[in-house]
Amino acid sequence: MRPLSILAPEWWDFTTLDRELLDDAARLSAADVAGLSREGFEVRMYDTLEDFYLAEALEYITAWKQATADNPCGICGPIGPTEQLPLVARLVNELELDLKHAHFWGMDEWVIDGKEVPFEFPLGFAKADTDMLFNRIKPELRMPQENIHFPKADVTEYVASWDQARCLVMQGGQGDVKHWAFNDPFPRTGAYVDAPPSPEEFRALGTRVVDLHPVTVMQNARTSGGGVVTEVPTSAVTVGPQETWKSEAVSIWQAGTHDNPFGQRLTALMISKKIPDSAVPMSLLADHPNVRFNYYRGGLGTCTVSMH
Repeated sequence: MRPLSILAPEWWDFTTLDRELLDDAARLSAADVAGLSREGFEVRMYDTLEDFYLAEALEYITAWKQATADNPCGICGPIGPTEQLPLVARLVNELELDLKHAHFWGMDEWVIDGKEVPFEFPLGFAKADTDMLFNRIKPELRMPQENIHFPKADVTEYVASWDQARCLVMQGGQGDVKHWAFNDPFPRTGAYVDAPPSPEEFRALGTRVVDLHPVTVMQNARTSGGGVVTEVPTSAVTVGPQETWKSEAVSIWQAGTHDNPFGQRLTALMISKKIPDSAVPMSLLADHPNVRFNYYRGGLGTCTVSMH
């Protein structure tokens, strides 16, 4: 029987993995992480934050430049990190890139009482994308509103949009609980008391409303709400593995602000060695054919003890 979580005993998470695997991850140096690339999984390192966020912004430009009337396509993007978003708007404006055939998919949104939060919600993701990206693009260059796809609690329209255009890249970050989007580990209940869902079960999930792992709630309070946990919803609608596997590439960006040195190592090791486990949702990307992890070298840190 697998151990109980150290963080939230009623949930699955990375602390329920075999201790030897956890220790192997903690021992990895930055050079070891850089060496984890294999066919279908590429590790990229950046020496400055300027280069890191510019490269992240350029993924939008590279995708949107390919969009034509006969080839509508685009990118799925996160709220976390967000530093790239104003850079994307500046690049679009400077390059005079006409986005009329380009598409954008938001990854997730908060849900309260079974309904997605209104646009004005301070922590809202649609609001953040609009304020930091779309409203900064010159009106004559902006994509049509119908090409901007934000998920809602009724997922029907959002799910259908994934068949209207090609998603060339799904971009994201990695949370403390090792998720992409809000694909969090499951509660330890019902059929999953003794073991989490199999990788095959988890990968079959589409866009859906989820209950969030306590670690995810705490992280969002820390990174976006000044630590006020009571202001963070405990449910969200999130893009699923089904849509993720429709993306031609998955690009994860780790600057060291969202997950810690250990987490940044663990998921790369599991993907590199093809060890998928739904207690570590990011590890399921081991089976995606085109994944890249992008690291700011200065944010990789170490897993050695340093008392403060």
